[in-house]
Amino acid sequence: MSLRVCVLASGSRGNSTWIATGRTRLLVDVGLRSKEACARLTAIGERAETCDAFIISHEHVDHVGGLKKLARDLGRPIYINEGTRGAIEWGAKITAFEMFTAGVKFIVGDIEVTPFSIPHDAADPVGFTFEAEGLKVGIVTDLGCIPEHVKLHLSGCHMLVFESNHDVEMLRVGPYPWFVKQRVMSRHGHLSNNAAAEFLSGAYDGCAQVLVLAHLSEVNNHPEIVRLTALEALSHRSNGCAPELHLAAQDAPTKVFEW
Repeated sequence: MSLRVCVLASGSRGNSTWIATGRTRLLVDVGLRSKEACARLTAIGERAETCDAFIISHEHVDHVGGLKKLARDLGRPIYINEGTRGAIEWGAKITAFEMFTAGVKFIVGDIEVTPFSIPHDAADPVGFTFEAEGLKVGIVTDLGCIPEHVKLHLSGCHMLVFESNHDVEMLRVGPYPWFVKQRVMSRHGHLSNNAAAEFLSGAYDGCAQVLVLAHLSEVNNHPEIVRLTALEALSHRSNGCAPELHLAAQDAPTKVFEW
């Protein structure tokens, strides 16, 4: 085994991804309750106790809701930036922090992690790429637009977890208050299906063997709309390379992707 990746959950009720090599195991965000995160790891043949570190993208509860309890229970370090750490109330028992800065690589075990800034309404939100054994995995959700530096960081990924949050028309006519709709559609909100499709048909380099579309809204989106919109976008690529397409879900983990 060289690399295993599983999106344990993705959506407004909790986000978490497991990345493991033969030596190192990382939990990227802990938006699930501690008990549920442990149960999903067990379901894919892993154990929370083997986790070496937590890697945190930003402070919103759907990304850190279970972090404090799991961190207290396991005593593993939390890799986080200063802005995100300052936006969370921790309590005295959690002190094992490892600080990072967007744009500066760091190493956990045999995995090289590159955090990069993303446009979202949080203190200092980041996306990540993870490199190990000659493989590169990109994870970027919770962004309202796709700046050039984000496109650059996502080039050369063997696996890409990328946001396709909402259908614009469903959001416009849906039940959310107008100020929430404005927030979601803003440049610091979430990517629409159309915005994700524009990236996939254009600036995306087409290298990924696996593409996981993530953070789908349960109210303002539908999996088949996401799937069909992405497939249509990918069909317009000139290189003719089609990745294995998956949709991350809120209530169950994806398959375990292995290289």
